Amino acid sequence: MKISTRTRYGLRAMIDLALNYKDTPIFVKDIAKRQNVSYQYLEHIMLALKKAGLVSSLSGAKGGYMLKKKPADITAYDIVTVLEGSLSPVPCLDTDESCNQHYECKAGNLWKRIKKSIEEILLSTTLKDMAENNEKEKKREIFYHI
Repeated sequence: MKISTRTRYGLRAMIDLALNYKDTPIFVKDIAKRQNVSYQYLEHIMLALKKAGLVSSLSGAKGGYMLKKKPADITAYDIVTVLEGSLSPVPCLDTDESCNQHYECKAGNLWKRIKKSIEEILLSTTLKDMAENNEKEKKREIFYHI
């Protein structure tokens, strides 16, 4: 399974929102600059996250985006499935019609275990976890570069 740029950028933007979590919205242009991604592309991603109910937005001079829930209440699974869609490593796990070997597939159990493992990791990882790990890594990098 290959994760798309859309998902990678969206996850980074959500971690950025978690790192700056407060009651005030954050401009997409600021997130884009910090994450070194295209503002226009990130704006489309944020609209998808808003439609899914993960972020809210305010218009105007003091507008921007903010998390709709606490970082501890948003999982990586929530974000990735909105932006990526199916987590299946092969299409036949989503629909029987995509493979004529579906009922006789010798590799079917492997594909199911891979999908289950991916889901378990994403479901057990919150935005808070990712933000905290990001901060720990930053401190570790600073320490080693001194």
